[in-house]
Amino acid sequence: MKALNLLYALAGLAAVHTAHADVIGLKGSVDFWSYSADLSHPHEAQPQSQLGDDHGLSFSAALEHPVPLLPNIKIKHARLQADSDESASGTPRNQLDLNYSDFILYYELLDNIINADAGLGLKRLEGDIRHNYAAAQDVSASIPMLYAQAGVKLPFTGLSANAEVSVAGLDDERVTDAQAELKYNFIDSALVDAGAKLGYRILDIQLEQDSSRETKLKFKGPYIGLEAHF
Repeated sequence: MKALNLLYALAGLAAVHTAHADVIGLKGSVDFWSYSADLSHPHEAQPQSQLGDDHGLSFSAALEHPVPLLPNIKIKHARLQADSDESASGTPRNQLDLNYSDFILYYELLDNIINADAGLGLKRLEGDIRHNYAAAQDVSASIPMLYAQAGVKLPFTGLSANAEVSVAGLDDERVTDAQAELKYNFIDSALVDAGAKLGYRILDIQLEQDSSRETKLKFKGPYIGLEAHF
């Protein structure tokens, strides 16, 4: 009920700021993320094997429109993979392979020199985690989330700064995803804006909290990317 009331409040605020959003807009970005990955099982007494650094692509796409009270839509996706350096017969001691997606409904509260979005959504985690050479632990979770984004443009420079955070929780799962970036627009026209960006992202995942199968994952590191707005 609190989440629903929050969505209604955001809708009311968004209605005040729809005068400038008179056309449909599409946003898309692709990032190359180089991250360190940590995997731990707090209830296990034996030493934990560290995961090696890895990298991957992450994507996002958003649809924005001028219809009052109807939220905008954003989708984010990343594939998270990492292995431990320790292995036996070519099999890593620890290994993970997860698909991580966000499905977000949000309102554009500000869109000037300062921009701000807020909304609700769903995080989807799917894949498997192998620990201490044992059979893989299947991961399949859909977790409700809160989402916020804020940024500022430096007029006449093409530069902007942006921060984005989402927090999700349900039963024994908790996820926090935060990133901050600097962007430079090398194309800024009436038809398309396009730019390059450099940022840092931290992703914290906790599964089956307070149980013998509790698992903690953490991914953090810099990324570079390209973004376009039509």
